[in-house]
Amino acid sequence: MSAAYTLSSFAPALPEIALATLACALLVVDLFLADDEKYVTYWLSLLALAGVGVLTVWGAGHAPALAFNGMFVSDLMSQVLKAAVLLSVAATLLYGREYLEARGLLTGEFLSLSLFAALGMMMMVSAHHFITLYIGLELQALSLYAMVALQRDSTRATEAAMKYFILGALSSGLLLYGMSMVYGGTGALELTAISKAIGSAQVSGTLLVFGLVFVVAGLAFKVGLVPFHMWIPDVYHGASTPATLFIAAAPKIAAFAFTIRVLVTGLQGMTADWAQMLVILAVGSLALGNVVAIAQTNLKRMLAYSTIGQMGFMVLGILSGTVVGYGAAMFYVITYVLTTLGTFGILMMATRAGFEAENLDDWKGLAKKSPWFAFLMMVLVFSLAGIPPTVGFFAKLSVLQSALDAGYIWLVVFAVVMSVIGAFYYLRIVKLMYMDEPAGELVLAGRSDTRLVLSANAFAALVLGILPGPLMDLCATAVKLSM
Repeated sequence: MSAAYTLSSFAPALPEIALATLACALLVVDLFLADDEKYVTYWLSLLALAGVGVLTVWGAGHAPALAFNGMFVSDLMSQVLKAAVLLSVAATLLYGREYLEARGLLTGEFLSLSLFAALGMMMMVSAHHFITLYIGLELQALSLYAMVALQRDSTRATEAAMKYFILGALSSGLLLYGMSMVYGGTGALELTAISKAIGSAQVSGTLLVFGLVFVVAGLAFKVGLVPFHMWIPDVYHGASTPATLFIAAAPKIAAFAFTIRVLVTGLQGMTADWAQMLVILAVGSLALGNVVAIAQTNLKRMLAYSTIGQMGFMVLGILSGTVVGYGAAMFYVITYVLTTLGTFGILMMATRAGFEAENLDDWKGLAKKSPWFAFLMMVLVFSLAGIPPTVGFFAKLSVLQSALDAGYIWLVVFAVVMSVIGAFYYLRIVKLMYMDEPAGELVLAGRSDTRLVLSANAFAALVLGILPGPLMDLCATAVKLSM
């Protein structure tokens, strides 16, 4: 084996190799830093993410390339999603810096766990084999369990970490059991080989359907779809807010990629079967997420239930079984993560030691105290509710259109009704900020760089709503070239 052949065979995974190396190096460097020097680890983490981002963008646009005997694929979809993951993780660290510093949580452990979680997500995005998918999933999940548990003095965080770990282990078991059945039915673990085996019609249909049920259940847990959603409200509420943001944002991108790889690349021949399952999951998520969120008085729990409803919308694009629908779902998940980052960023800016700003009443009269950030929060909330001209409107419209084209008329009507119901609790935040008198001790403060990025974040949600074409085209092209 020549040196040139060896280097070229590793080239598709260069960003992952670089991130793994940098994350390990960061752990070593952090050992030699005093507590008041942890900002060095923080900046090194951001530099590592930026460097890996450059490597990812540098390789973008090339034809799909397989590595490690077909276990890993680098294509345009994976490159776009990896760039989104890296941006999301970097924004989470930026928004969470002051929160973590104030509570003594800005440690090398949190930062290195963030990088390892990002590495797991990138592996999931590029996985082309059940083993690679599972390794990426577990690397991400184990990092997140530890991240939630880092706030050791908090009973609520410890309880959330335990629930997250136990239910996560259960879902991993379901997923593995389903994968083993698919392997038993097809004799393959590589996704293309599985697809070919299913197409040959020489496989056990019953075994595959049972395997598919367990695989979809495992995927549904990771995405947070009903009835596998029970961990989301407690984990969102119990974890520190930066950890909550980490769980709420980038992993959604990885879960989307995971779903596309497994269901579309590997199990395309069973679309009629998994589409029926996704319909049930979408209906349950849209109904429960939007209705139960109305009853919440805690902002983090309300956002947790709204996430469940939002993921129900994303599923509408996937279950259509078309390339256009997959592109719409990709656009939806990227813009949802963008909006979520800004929403939690403002929430963290409002917190300080001893005051978490989690209750909805805390946000009363914000427009009189901080009109600029009240406006930004209003834009982000409008986007989550799907109100034009924000990007959330076009994201919802695109997935509804793809579901309508696929013939799910009743489901589209149901989703629109649920969206109208969901608008109530989003607009309640706007009403509290603009129509109520200030009643709490809410004051938005933050570093100038955080304020600048937050403003850009919220404006991106507005600009992408006015000009959604380029990003929608990029998502559609990425999916089309990766199928």
